[in-house]
Amino acid sequence: MGKTLVAYFSASGTTAKAARDLAQAAGADLYEIRPAVPYTQADLDWMDRKSRSSLEMRDPSSRPELADHDAPIAAYDTIFLGFPIWWYVAPTIINTFLEQYDFSGKTILLFATSGGSGFGKAVDSLSPSCPGATIRAWRLLNGSPSADALKQWVEAL
Repeated sequence: MGKTLVAYFSASGTTAKAARDLAQAAGADLYEIRPAVPYTQADLDWMDRKSRSSLEMRDPSSRPELADHDAPIAAYDTIFLGFPIWWYVAPTIINTFLEQYDFSGKTILLFATSGGSGFGKAVDSLSPSCPGATIRAWRLLNGSPSADALKQWVEAL
């Protein structure tokens, strides 16, 4: 698998925990994708059509700004990329992240947390943002998979 990075965006902490556990199980480095303007609870209210997340997800060209641009992508062969599922896809900040770096020749394995849906069209919606990369859905990491389960899943790759 080569040198591995776990990069993740977490709005509520759920995906952050999954990413930390995965990084430990995979012996990988960890990188948090942070928005320039952090999301508030009101921003994440998907029942409010005027909330920040609702507006971003309705606009396929939305690209929330990142807090930094220093992810060491060039140093890695494999990137586990994690996020919460929003509206059956990845939050648009994931597109922002992918479009900031050159992922050519890299393998991107998606993992996600979700309140009930699967990956939906996440791979299809993210692929144009990382030309030249191999991108595929890997696993939903809902609940708290055991360290042993995570190690087995990583070793099976």
